[in-house]
Amino acid sequence: MRIDKYLWCIRYYKTRNIATEACKKGHITINGQQAKPSREVYPTDKLTVRKDQINYKLTVLDIPPNRVGAKLVDIYRKDETPAEAFEHLELLKLSKDYYRAKGTGRPTKKDRRDLDDYADDFDDDFITGEDSEI
Repeated sequence: MRIDKYLWCIRYYKTRNIATEACKKGHITINGQQAKPSREVYPTDKLTVRKDQINYKLTVLDIPPNRVGAKLVDIYRKDETPAEAFEHLELLKLSKDYYRAKGTGRPTKKDRRDLDDYADDFDDDFITGEDSEI
């Protein structure tokens, strides 16, 4: 079975066209070699699939006759992706949520309140003279 069709059948990609594009971009390797979309896949092959900034490591157990349901995917592949890859993805998501790029619009109400609280704390310290070194 072709690698693009196999990845579509085991539900790693929503369409065969997306799987084909991933192969052309070099995101798919079979036994350490970059794979073209038409490359044949056989049982015991080791696949590496780069998707969503994670390198999934798969072993082909069997070839499905056609696209299978999500519950049956484990019959045809063995996922050997290390847990650290998923933890790294969680850290990336958290860092992106925290960062707000310059020029993305007006501050939110929460941002304004945080700024007001910071300014109030600074004004209180200035009035009481706690930080002054004179």
